[in-house]
Amino acid sequence: MNRRGIFALVGVFLVSALLAFPARGFVNQLVLVPISYLLWLLKLFYLSVDQALWWIGVVLVVLLILGTSLLPEFKQKRNLIEYKRQERGNVESLARAIQKSDRGIYFKWLVANRLGKLAHQMLTQREPGKPRSVFSPLQADGWNPTGEIQNYLEKGLHGTFADFPNTNWNYFLPPQKTQLDHDVNEVVEFLESKMENK
Repeated sequence: MNRRGIFALVGVFLVSALLAFPARGFVNQLVLVPISYLLWLLKLFYLSVDQALWWIGVVLVVLLILGTSLLPEFKQKRNLIEYKRQERGNVESLARAIQKSDRGIYFKWLVANRLGKLAHQMLTQREPGKPRSVFSPLQADGWNPTGEIQNYLEKGLHGTFADFPNTNWNYFLPPQKTQLDHDVNEVVEFLESKMENK
């Protein structure tokens, strides 16, 4: 729960505590007396009906439940709509993350993470003989990105979004620039050029 929610909860509690004593007569007349009267009427109705009728009603309800559960033709047929979650491909999920990247640091990191994984897969295919660890740096012969692109891909692959400050909750401070704020188009163009040069 955020700070505003806590303050709102404390405020509601204080107001209700201040109004509890003065409003007790009002609550008594509008809530407690009508509920008590309704319960009294229900008790009178229950006592006025013969017990044999109540038992017959209970037996009929039990038989109805048993009949509908044991005999399938008496079951109500429902048109159930089967919900199927649409599978998204890598490109579509990356595009959705890019669209949401202005919402906060998590989506920026998600884009960098997917591009970092793509760079790792590209370097793994370049060196088919050696197994490449996901924790190894993104370096190989002919792999010469600018320092900013290299840093962006490394932070996306080996870092987490928790490594970066989240200033979304503070509306008074301007958002801080991080290594994840690099232009995504430039990174994608670099990766495309490396795919062409393969």
